Amino acid sequence: MSALRTGFTTGSCAAAAAKAAVRLLAGGAAAQRVDIPLPGGARRELPLVHSRLTEGGAEASVRKDAGDDPDVTNGALIRVSVAWNGGDDVEFSAGEGVGTVTRHGLAIPPGEPAINPVPRQMIREAIREVTPRGVRVTISVPGGGDIARKTFNPRLGIVGGLSILGTTGIVRPFSCSAIRETLRCLLRVADAAGIRAPVFVPGHIGQRAARDHFSVADGQILEAGNEWGFILDEARRYPFSALLIVGHPGKLAKLTAGDWDTHSGRSASALPVVAALHAKVLDRPAAEAATVEGLFAAMTAADKERLGCALASAVKAAIHKRTESRYPVAVVLIDLGGRIIGASGDLKPWQ
Repeated sequence: MSALRTGFTTGSCAAAAAKAAVRLLAGGAAAQRVDIPLPGGARRELPLVHSRLTEGGAEASVRKDAGDDPDVTNGALIRVSVAWNGGDDVEFSAGEGVGTVTRHGLAIPPGEPAINPVPRQMIREAIREVTPRGVRVTISVPGGGDIARKTFNPRLGIVGGLSILGTTGIVRPFSCSAIRETLRCLLRVADAAGIRAPVFVPGHIGQRAARDHFSVADGQILEAGNEWGFILDEARRYPFSALLIVGHPGKLAKLTAGDWDTHSGRSASALPVVAALHAKVLDRPAAEAATVEGLFAAMTAADKERLGCALASAVKAAIHKRTESRYPVAVVLIDLGGRIIGASGDLKPWQ
């Protein structure tokens, strides 16, 4: 099988477009490709979609190519407009489809365009290869507002569009680094907002159930996805007083088996774990089922509660061990309809 193809971050695309536009603004010739320095010291060449002079400035654009990574911004047009600003610094502003930061806790302060520090530095260095003069850089992503709704930006308090991201300039296919950086941001934002009893969920079903069954504030629910080991380890850095986990046993039972990355391609099925606990708690084999949801659906209400609470207790014990009992933990297990099937721990902080 051939190696997966790497791509470029939105930060790299913006840096290339900015350099091409400033080159035109400074009297240089238009180009079809432009090379830029990357944070690690390497250089890469990116193709341009267009570059042209405008009234009072210049603009250029690069089409985002994420390689073989399933990136929601793949194919987006990163357009950069530049103009002299009369000073000697590079200034940034958000154009169409680029968000604005509204909450504390992120790497960029509230009120600033959501252009992260590393892309800002990449853009400055690319521009400085052309001119020492001060430049105002406006980055736009047509359609970025719609794309942003598929990202974590709304939960991070980034409104109006996408973030311009990148730490290395290169997108590596199926890398977990972007997801983990987002989780770090979510934790920082929660801490800055004064949240002390966060709720961790695997995804949307857990999020809806947490809102339906508990009293939670905006920003209090954090989606861990499959990165349970990572988010629990990172959470130990913060002065949280309690932690609630809400999710389906098809995911969370995996934690009891030591699978802290619950992605189906990187962890074993939860069904044998739940079936084994069923035999232990109820003293009889579980009914034949293809899924954990099916196993619970075949049970009586009383047996479902017994097994659900026993499994919630086992998940809580696993999390306590992982976090070295850093804070009290409560676990609530739900079915796919969001109904509670078992719980363990003190739920008062969320009631």
